[in-house]
Amino acid sequence: MAVGKGSMARASKAAAKKADSKTAVVANVDEAVVEAVTAETKEETVKENAASEIKEDEAAETVTAETKEGVNVKTKKAAPKKATGKKSATKKAEETQADVVVFDKPVNMPVHPSIKHQGDTLGNCFSAMYPQLTFRPVNRLDKDTSGLCAVAKNPHAANVLQGTLKKVYYAVVCGEIASGGRIDAPIGRAGESIIRREVREDGQRAVTDYTIIKGNRKYTLLRVILLTGRTHQIRVHFSHTGHPLAGDDFYGGSTADTAYQALHCGELEFVSPVSKEIVRVSSPIRNDMEQLVVTEM
Repeated sequence: MAVGKGSMARASKAAAKKADSKTAVVANVDEAVVEAVTAETKEETVKENAASEIKEDEAAETVTAETKEGVNVKTKKAAPKKATGKKSATKKAEETQADVVVFDKPVNMPVHPSIKHQGDTLGNCFSAMYPQLTFRPVNRLDKDTSGLCAVAKNPHAANVLQGTLKKVYYAVVCGEIASGGRIDAPIGRAGESIIRREVREDGQRAVTDYTIIKGNRKYTLLRVILLTGRTHQIRVHFSHTGHPLAGDDFYGGSTADTAYQALHCGELEFVSPVSKEIVRVSSPIRNDMEQLVVTEM
């Protein structure tokens, strides 16, 4: 969804500044200095082949993601340091003329402005940095999901990224999971709710692959790849299996040890709209998620 310049301009400068101080520019991506990838690993090839078998009919629906600190962009130059405030983030943006900017969105920040959030969104951050441009986020994240969010600066870049963007999520779920696997269960709206989703026979096909990273008796950290893009897909699928996300009380997760849903978009990969090379951006999981699986509980 693209948001025009006029709607963003309604937010006060003070509100935009407040929102911008909460997030960081991960990278401005242009025709230069990206890692060229000439061959994929066997695992990536298997995932891609599996994904090609599933015809997605919802290009507009993209699942949430997350990430926060210690961002590293794989480039041929030194990885940029994380911007911590408006001044440094703006300066970084002025140093390149990019078609794409990747933000590292914290929890408790919506992507789009709304009636309840008119000055504290990622859209406001973008508008403060690029007041002349339309806000075109390519992957959307829930308010309480942290992580990497790519924003196209023009329609051409948006079209290229829509067709090439790959995402990897990290999730901490409640309970022990013995092994990785695949969840293939259709998702649709829950009753008359506009927001809530559930697994249901008349829903749209949804496929989630996951592998175990580590865990304890109370929580398990997973690496998650989506083969479809349904609303709340990760949250709904793991809730359906009896392992809701930690902190996600909307879908039955425990908030005993974290106040935010433990979901993070940790990796993005896409084709540069200019150079046509593959760009990879990564970010480690949040500290609060890491702490859930560091010690035995």
